[in-house]
Amino acid sequence: MTPLALMQTAPVIPVLAFDNVEQAIEQSKALVAGGLPVLEITLRTASAIDCIKAVAAEVEGAIVGAGTVLNPNDLERVVEAGAQFAVSPGATDTLWRAAEQSPVPLLAGVASVSDIMRGMEFGHTEFKFFPAEINGGVAAIKAFGGPLKGVSFCPTGGVKPANLADYLALDNVVCVGGTWLTPKDADPMQIEFYASDAVKMARAAGWTG
Repeated sequence: MTPLALMQTAPVIPVLAFDNVEQAIEQSKALVAGGLPVLEITLRTASAIDCIKAVAAEVEGAIVGAGTVLNPNDLERVVEAGAQFAVSPGATDTLWRAAEQSPVPLLAGVASVSDIMRGMEFGHTEFKFFPAEINGGVAAIKAFGGPLKGVSFCPTGGVKPANLADYLALDNVVCVGGTWLTPKDADPMQIEFYASDAVKMARAAGWTG
């Protein structure tokens, strides 16, 4: 799967940090049921690798990825765990080179035109724009579209229901990443509702993949 095909699968990629495998399976099933099958499980908790393994093996329909991939060792670990894609908050030349040899796509984070141009030198045209709101949000991505034709983004960081439609209305935004779908203490039914509601909002904004 290419980064673009991955991004076109669903309008929102939930950004997840699980404390244990049970929570990972329960919430992932709810997100998939709500229409958001592309899941970014971040390497921010001690159980992250076990959660990736469990969701990849046990949640039907899930496209499981790993977030907070910082270096080639992280990339190797998540691939071994069963991740189908990787996401990084930024990128170094070392990580770009490792991605060239990886069997899974890397959606790397960028925050500036220079970051994007560096990624383009390595053959990439799809990026995570992170942290989106702090770095100019909708206005910044719209401005990128002038000089950087053929480049697409998944803005993440500060994206929420209130600005979801504004991001998805941009021609160079394919999907967004968000943490709002799994608030603390939310039960599976609530999470499924948040997911299905996000899909409805995206479609109302004109998202077609």
